[in-house]
Amino acid sequence: MSEAIDHTHNPRARSWVQSANSPNTEFPIQNLPLGVFEHGQSPKGRIGVAIGDQVLDIAAALDKGLLPELAEFKAELHMSALNALMTHGRRATRALRHAVFGLLQEGSGHEALALTCLLPMRELRMQVPAHIGDFTDFFTSIHHARRTGELSRPDMPVAANFRHMPIGYHGRASSVVQSGVPCIRPRGQATPSSAAAVAAQEYLPTQALDFELEVGCLIGKGNALGSTVPIDEAEDHMFGLCLVNDWSARDIQGWESYPLGPFLAKSFMTTVSPWLVTLEALAPFRVAAPARTPEDPPLPPVLTSAKHAAVGAISISLEVLLQTAVMREQGLEPVVLTSPQFSEQYWTLTQMLTHHASNGCNLRTGDLLSSGTVSGVERENSGCMVELTTLGKEPLRLPSGETRPFLEDGDVVWLRGVCRRDGYQSIGFGECMGQIKEGR
Repeated sequence: MSEAIDHTHNPRARSWVQSANSPNTEFPIQNLPLGVFEHGQSPKGRIGVAIGDQVLDIAAALDKGLLPELAEFKAELHMSALNALMTHGRRATRALRHAVFGLLQEGSGHEALALTCLLPMRELRMQVPAHIGDFTDFFTSIHHARRTGELSRPDMPVAANFRHMPIGYHGRASSVVQSGVPCIRPRGQATPSSAAAVAAQEYLPTQALDFELEVGCLIGKGNALGSTVPIDEAEDHMFGLCLVNDWSARDIQGWESYPLGPFLAKSFMTTVSPWLVTLEALAPFRVAAPARTPEDPPLPPVLTSAKHAAVGAISISLEVLLQTAVMREQGLEPVVLTSPQFSEQYWTLTQMLTHHASNGCNLRTGDLLSSGTVSGVERENSGCMVELTTLGKEPLRLPSGETRPFLEDGDVVWLRGVCRRDGYQSIGFGECMGQIKEGR
């Protein structure tokens, strides 16, 4: 657990790709996240690494003999998704990071040839970076659990099991989409307003469409059916992190969730950001796992260790931005709705992974695990509209003069995440974006 800090994290390191040296870039040479893109008329995906406002075409660089250190993974790096590379786990991400860093570093001596392998990010169409076989969504922010629980069960807002294990449910992998795909307003049966309405249920467009700000992890190396993953080995199975918007229809969710949990309220779409930030890139931003209070139950031994307690969490500053159609007409910039910290989650990603496999469940390459809504201590740093507006009862007031109890057609939602630490170069995740469209 916890990747070593090395020369690739040197804050003074610069790239010959000048946009990577901008103080505002999310993709300096210290980041080097992986993604899959389409370019031109070809629908076939290609593996790339983000550097400034450019993308390095890895297959093209290999074909030009620029990355000889990666010869072992040449076939995998010519694939149209990351899954084949991901089976090699952290060994592959370490090798790729060091090789690409050496190629793109200022003074590498390969600038002229490598320049022919760079493509402007703005010209590319990004894909979901891996074929996702399974999607598990967790519920790991105690602040989110408490505030949403107070709305539905004020006598016991945080369920007794929450403090004993990461709670999760099996999501829908087929509707996981890349950033930029429109969110079509879903239809379903909503919570009835009266006894008469129960008898007259119809499938209507949701009136309580919400975002959920989450951090996801894609599984690299899997585990065999019947085996478990010790917490100090969990990160060996984590290939990279991304941002996740687990869109939710709250009125549908409230009616359908008893007794088996959410179904149509969440399965209509989940958006992921296109770039996978590796554990290697995140090494400087590791922090202690959240401390337990005297009132909390002791952690099960399976879900903790000395290493996990010291560096089990990751410091990511998150935010959600919103721009309505009226704001665009008025020339108003997107407004920041919330800015929580990922390190404040009650459970960490490694605890989620270890718990997931604790019954012998076989996680597979490309599986997506997501943190659930990331919410801060204060309500203004909540990761969803339900909390920010108290289930729509206290609508948000926007710079345009509009109000929003929930999302409306034409609204655009962005999720962003940045890692910052004194003495190190900041790195980002790129954007996770979707616009609400009228339902069919």
